[in-house]
Amino acid sequence: MPLSSATLVRPSPRDETVVLALPKGRILADLAPVLARAGIEPAPDYADEGSRRLRFPTNDPALDVVRVRPFDVATFVAFGAAAIGVVGSDVLMEFDYPELYAPLDLGIARCRLSIAAPRDGVIDDPSRWSHVRIASKYPNIARRHFAARGVQAEVIELSGAMELAPSLGLSRLILDLVQTGSTLRANGLVEIEHVADVSARLIVNRTALKTRPEVIGAWIARFRAALASG
Repeated sequence: MPLSSATLVRPSPRDETVVLALPKGRILADLAPVLARAGIEPAPDYADEGSRRLRFPTNDPALDVVRVRPFDVATFVAFGAAAIGVVGSDVLMEFDYPELYAPLDLGIARCRLSIAAPRDGVIDDPSRWSHVRIASKYPNIARRHFAARGVQAEVIELSGAMELAPSLGLSRLILDLVQTGSTLRANGLVEIEHVADVSARLIVNRTALKTRPEVIGAWIARFRAALASG
């Protein structure tokens, strides 16, 4: 059940509408109970991947929802197109926007960033590597990860189907999100290194928080209360 109005500080309808950026896909489905406990009810078609609408009203006239690609959520919020958003911590690691503040770990959409290699391949001692070729949609994370140990990473950027890269000779390794590992196993790959744990975070545009502290702070409070009641 949504939290009662007595337990929440609600933004005033007279304020400019706040835009909440949400990612398409897995996080959106996991987020539904959190939104419900926060008393946020977007238009019914916001969760319909077939809907051509991208901006949706909610039951609160002070809040609209936009649905964009997961990697784009951070950009929308960092550049002020949306004041708040929900995004995986993997995206925050990849872009590292200084304009973003991430006050809450929502504890949903948990998975991990891992490096994987062919199961039947010969993997020599990683401490002896000086150069690697790796396929990933996280070029910045990959380069930082290997640079920290003095290894030059040649990153082949792919937006999907990373698991095909080793078998087709595109790269020796991949860096990707892993939840159960079933996709890796189905494609003859095995995890060889854990890079980071990942979960969904509430993010806020720092300028919006400074210029509208009561409004944005109230929305952060609503999400915090929703987590506490879960």
